Amino acid sequence: MRELAHHSREVLQAGQAETGALIASPAFTVYRYCWLRDGAFCAHALDRIGQSGQAVAFFRWVGRTLAGQEAKAESALTRFATGEKLSAADFLNTRFTLEGTEETGEEEWWNFQLDGYGTWLWAFGEHLRRAPNEKLREELRPAVELTVRYLSAFWRLPNYDCWEENVDDVHPATLAAIYGGLVAAVKLYPSNPVCLEGKKQANALRRFVRANGLLEGSLVKSLGREDVDASLLGAGVPYGLFPPRGKIMLKTLDRIAKELVAPDGGVYRYRKDVYFGGGEWLLLTAWLGWYYTQAGQREKALDCLHWVARQARPNGDMPEQVTNYLLAPEHRQPWEEKWGLSASPLLWSHAMYLVLYTNLFGEGRL
Repeated sequence: MRELAHHSREVLQAGQAETGALIASPAFTVYRYCWLRDGAFCAHALDRIGQSGQAVAFFRWVGRTLAGQEAKAESALTRFATGEKLSAADFLNTRFTLEGTEETGEEEWWNFQLDGYGTWLWAFGEHLRRAPNEKLREELRPAVELTVRYLSAFWRLPNYDCWEENVDDVHPATLAAIYGGLVAAVKLYPSNPVCLEGKKQANALRRFVRANGLLEGSLVKSLGREDVDASLLGAGVPYGLFPPRGKIMLKTLDRIAKELVAPDGGVYRYRKDVYFGGGEWLLLTAWLGWYYTQAGQREKALDCLHWVARQARPNGDMPEQVTNYLLAPEHRQPWEEKWGLSASPLLWSHAMYLVLYTNLFGEGRL
């Protein structure tokens, strides 16, 4: 286990560009970008294993990237406030080049996603909680304020979920990430008017989810649907939209465990998943284990850690998903013909392994 943790550290270190960006996957063409979501979890993992310098480099990359997007964000905010209907291209991207610019390729991406913006705020808050740094806090205040204003304005809008699907829906998992980010921001800047307004929006968001995002006491994948999605784990851990041991999250956890865990213990995204055949995701299995550590179920968390470790390639690299028990095997080949084999290594998989590992065995330099 420790050897695999060492390899995971090396994968994250190797995947960080000189700019501070953390690539999603160096060996998968369409993942050779930096997502705020993936990068934030990677930075959090680096913080947990004593590599705070690399985490700082990522957060500074975010700050520079958002400074370059300020005019676009301000335009969207102003036009939206006047009642203008915005197109997907008017919103900030979910992924950027390693230099921090918008991609210029011909392939369109599913860019209007809000969860990553909440996630980077949450991760930055976690970083400064571990390693207080007034200079860094002040340096990134403009990026935090811009993000808070952006999320406060747009959280009610339908947008792509964290799987880059279902653009016409509102997703409780996305709202949870936004909530976690807005709460983190006001903790960092408790007297800042922008962040105080963000806290008001966070409270409104939670009331909205409680009123509209539940089915028989459990969170649902998207408003108006009945199914569950494993990314809803984040509503409890780490974003804290609802208490991890409270009724809502325990009912959600129970549904995920019953409906989305494969016979061998791996975790699916959702039951109708067809991406690369709908396999089991390493990062989600680690996430479930992370949740179990916060719910006082250590043995189940260890089972998740062992499952993830068994899926590593002979060289230690961790893929995005595995094909042990596919939900839609007929869809595997078309995706492989389009993009090749499932991404490996996926930095987010390695990051979540480290998050679970350190929750079980303690934080500190590996």
